[in-house]
Amino acid sequence: MSRGLRARLGRGWARVGAVLYDPFLWLGERRGMRDRRRRLLAAATGRVLELGAGTGLNLEHYPSTVTELVLTEPDLPMRRRLQHRVADSARPVHISDASAEALPFPDDSFDTVVSTMVLCTVPDPTVALAEVHRVLRPDGRLLFCEHVRADSPRLARWQRRLASPWAAFAQGCRCDRPLKDLVAAELTVHRSDAERWRGMPPLVGPLVVGVAGPPRPASP
Repeated sequence: MSRGLRARLGRGWARVGAVLYDPFLWLGERRGMRDRRRRLLAAATGRVLELGAGTGLNLEHYPSTVTELVLTEPDLPMRRRLQHRVADSARPVHISDASAEALPFPDDSFDTVVSTMVLCTVPDPTVALAEVHRVLRPDGRLLFCEHVRADSPRLARWQRRLASPWAAFAQGCRCDRPLKDLVAAELTVHRSDAERWRGMPPLVGPLVVGVAGPPRPASP
């Protein structure tokens, strides 16, 4: 298969994926994820950056304590659907095509960063988390909800075995990443809860939901 044909197939699958994204998540949203988004985002305040906003499923859950909302979405078909949802929103929202690994924002510029089912897909989550650290204000917070590598050895083995086929189906999503550990390696985790993504395939069922922030400077 030529490189050009692979690229055309990839773009075609991305368009299909954007159309099917909300229907694919529908059951999971009804079985708890929608309420989970609402609870998590209730803590968002001030100037907020959301990484990989997708089709905008978080949009309705941002509270009035958010004074400015910036959504990033590098995938063009997803971004087009996001733009339609933003057009119906009462709050002013800015959309950026930036990737999580190269955020075009100054240091210490956001009070809150939000990441929901994003770090599984970015090519290098370690770089993305370093960018989150950079753009967060010293007292800022990362609100995160990510599916992670299972604690169960049996499910973790299946995640490793099926990671590549799942990524091909789910446009780069990796089901076997130890994202809880990666967040803790870059930021101070203030709260971390193990939960379950019901209504979705078991490969992406284990969740970690929590709050993290920049490490405090060491006392002299």
